[in-house]
Amino acid sequence: MRKPSPNSLRQRAASQQLRDETRRHFFRNCGIGLGSIALAQLLNQEASAQRRSDAVRIDPANPLAPRPVHFPAKAKNVIFLFMAGGPSQLDLFEDKPKLRELSGQTPPESLMSGKRFAFLKGNETLLGSKFKFGRYGQCGMELSELIPEHRKIVDEVCWLRGMTTDVFNHGPAKLFMNSGFQAPGRPSLGSWATYGLGSESSDLPGFVVLQSGPRGPRAGATLWNSGFLPTSYQGVPFRGQGDPILNLRSPDGVSRTSERRFYDTVAALNQTRLDEVRDPEIMTRINAYEMAYRMQTSARELMELDQETPETLELYGAEPGKPSFANNCLLARRLVERGVRFVQLYHTNWDHHGGPTENLDKHLPEVSREIDRPSTALVLDLKRRGLLDDTLVIWAGEFGRTPMGEVRESVGRDHHVDAFTLWLAGGGVKAGYIHGQTDELGFGVTEGQLHVHDLHATILHLLGFDHERLTYRFQGRDFRLTDVHGRVAHEIFA
Repeated sequence: MRKPSPNSLRQRAASQQLRDETRRHFFRNCGIGLGSIALAQLLNQEASAQRRSDAVRIDPANPLAPRPVHFPAKAKNVIFLFMAGGPSQLDLFEDKPKLRELSGQTPPESLMSGKRFAFLKGNETLLGSKFKFGRYGQCGMELSELIPEHRKIVDEVCWLRGMTTDVFNHGPAKLFMNSGFQAPGRPSLGSWATYGLGSESSDLPGFVVLQSGPRGPRAGATLWNSGFLPTSYQGVPFRGQGDPILNLRSPDGVSRTSERRFYDTVAALNQTRLDEVRDPEIMTRINAYEMAYRMQTSARELMELDQETPETLELYGAEPGKPSFANNCLLARRLVERGVRFVQLYHTNWDHHGGPTENLDKHLPEVSREIDRPSTALVLDLKRRGLLDDTLVIWAGEFGRTPMGEVRESVGRDHHVDAFTLWLAGGGVKAGYIHGQTDELGFGVTEGQLHVHDLHATILHLLGFDHERLTYRFQGRDFRLTDVHGRVAHEIFA
């Protein structure tokens, strides 16, 4: 009789083991056992329940109705003054004597290693600021001669001098500052705020955009888009003069009564379609028509700046009927007075590379002069009217400028992501407080670094939201403004 081979013996032993294995043993030893499946199901149900409890409850018929927050808010409105192009922190907010001393010399290789720039070729030299600086206020903040009016609010503002970002080209960097992501498609900060909070205005949009300067900001309307959020939460651009929105005024010969009948008929047709297809954007369209009808009165009244006192117009440097950043700052105050949740002002052009219309000698002083007085007036005006305590004012660009000069037709500065300055006022932040510090040449942050994601988390916290819980489910994933990042800067809170 042939002797069984070792391989045959192993197969027989395995077969016997399978026959001896009971169902209970199988389920106990199975890598994906019933217990694991049940536990996963329970955990998923718990997570789903948590998502449902955190979900923003929206009334489709009134998507901008005010809503509760996660915890008591310090701010209820936001005015974001966006300096499109990247203001030079080294010529406005940070005096660097060592940089002036070494101006014209090659920067240390240790500081340049691993750095990314948009246009520098590697042969540039250090560039000290030619503008005079002084220390002002009890906080001793450094300000250049280009923004003398800021001295009036130096102790009303929280100065963030340790800001960093990830993106060094304008369009993506503006998107990153406004939406937390460098490509189009994500909701903007203003959209997240109005999605979470709703609005206290019944006859104006919850999120309004105002523009000034020689052209619009790079990336355009994607900066105030609602992304995958319902379009009720996207920013609505207002023009700086006349009717804020084209075709808002009723045609000649059309009475309010007949127009009301028209809106009601269109709403009924849209409602019929909504009942058939259940597309939520149809409800957005119904709400948009109704808002347009109400805005025919409220928006025209909003734009009548001549209702303001001569003293207030002088404070801002505003001139009714002439579009300007000053007029827009005054309009921003009028908008938050009327309950608008988020107002964003874009002012160009801060991109001072050294080109024919973008140099440090002529154009930086010009654009600084355009924004200095109105920005200061907005903070002072909000404070005297009792609005600053619950209105958060943000002054920022998408990034800063390099300590090295960039040679074009004249010498300018390239984009810099590793250190820049912005300021906040009101809305629960410390007044007259300087947070963050950079090295003696302005290359990088040495203390108090805050990333754009941290800024967003902090803004949402001031508005009463845990940034990790303000989410929207889209394509099977819960999205949030800060993605998987963000630290709340509690140290800057009053």
